[in-house]
Amino acid sequence: MQEWLTRDLVEILSGFNASEFSAVELMQATLGRIDETRDTLNAFTAVRSDSALLEEAEAADVRRRRGDSRPLEGIPLGVKDLEDVAGLVTSQGSVPFKDALADRDSIQVERLRAAGAIVVGKTNTPEFGYTALTKNLLFGTSRNPWGLDRTPGGSSGGSSAAIAGGVIPMVTASDGGGSIRIPASVTGCFGLKTSWGRIPNGPKSLWTMDDTGVWGPLTRSVADAALHLDVASGVHPLDPNSLPQVSFSFQEILEDLPSGLRAAFSPDLGYARVQSDVAEAVEHAVGLFPDCGIAVEALDAGPPEPGGDWGFAGAWELLSQLQPLLPEHEEEFGRSFIRGIQAAARMTPEHWRQMRQRRAELNAWAAGVFDRFDILLTPTVPYDPPAAGGPFLNEIEGHRQPTANFGSFTMPFNLSWHPAATVRAGLSKAGLPIGLQIVGPRHRDDLVLQVARAFERATDCFKAWPV
Repeated sequence: MQEWLTRDLVEILSGFNASEFSAVELMQATLGRIDETRDTLNAFTAVRSDSALLEEAEAADVRRRRGDSRPLEGIPLGVKDLEDVAGLVTSQGSVPFKDALADRDSIQVERLRAAGAIVVGKTNTPEFGYTALTKNLLFGTSRNPWGLDRTPGGSSGGSSAAIAGGVIPMVTASDGGGSIRIPASVTGCFGLKTSWGRIPNGPKSLWTMDDTGVWGPLTRSVADAALHLDVASGVHPLDPNSLPQVSFSFQEILEDLPSGLRAAFSPDLGYARVQSDVAEAVEHAVGLFPDCGIAVEALDAGPPEPGGDWGFAGAWELLSQLQPLLPEHEEEFGRSFIRGIQAAARMTPEHWRQMRQRRAELNAWAAGVFDRFDILLTPTVPYDPPAAGGPFLNEIEGHRQPTANFGSFTMPFNLSWHPAATVRAGLSKAGLPIGLQIVGPRHRDDLVLQVARAFERATDCFKAWPV
């Protein structure tokens, strides 16, 4: 039965509908894989009781037998531990919040549950999702199923390890500076940073990451991500930034790639330093796009390097909310996290003015790109995932990394609000996944998915997995 956990979500639902297995059997397999990988992947921080989960799975089987099943009926779901689930702790990977019991579901979890998904438990995240390494003082370090000595990325690293490791078929994930695309890239998954407001955010938790953080799918296939969006997106009164429901199904338009598309390709955005075999794999992948009917042209100029601005903005937001706790609880936070957010205390009005100016320059650059092109292609991350516990590399092949480092290609599009996805472009010399980033115009999540699907169809890029 556990082999079904290595299939994508759409295949599992087909298996349900063909009566090849039951929701109870799938749940039992999921619980078995969580136990098997607890000491290796360390993907989950909390799991609900077996009896409660099997009872919900049995109820899903009953609904299916009577012909009353919903889109995600009986699908086990892991929820990133930055997101609320009623009755479970939302620790955000932080010791001072180890007992922070949620009294209601987030909007996204509420919608996924209403569609039939069964929340199994919480997936690991770094403290407040503030880094691309998934480790914290509460639950320890998560690891990459492609190489247990490597990080599964972050901040959705517990979710990416669970999907790539065949632990659970569906997870939630969020992206404030690359936190879906980075872990998806380094574990060989598909990940979509949605448009700002595509999946409603709320009720508000501590984690807001200014105006850059979004929820989005992290999956084994593009079709799985489209299904996730069909269920979770749409306007909600508790989120004033939420976008209206689109007039189509993301699943139904996947194969309808428009003709005559033009793509820009930037290998470095003008400032990134990329590992040579990563650069070669991405360039090879980009060379396949004309076979998909998409013309490609090199892009010379890039935006301002965003690393310092993104870090200061996020740190300022967190410091503003955590400041009241610091006098009594400072020693309970991770040292690197505390150093990061306390740096924000040095923010001045002039710093803020300069940051806003650079963001305006980034917006103008992006507007120019999408005035000429339909999509933008870049690497997703610049080098192989670092060691599970870090650190990030300061230089690559003799070239010093910019401030944005591992997030060099992802951070700009959080700041600019453009949807962006990662697909697997190949494997590095070390046998680790390499991601290709596909960026679309604002609010064109549909186009990003269509282009990603065309690439997936042409290359079968998600065929091989570590388990």
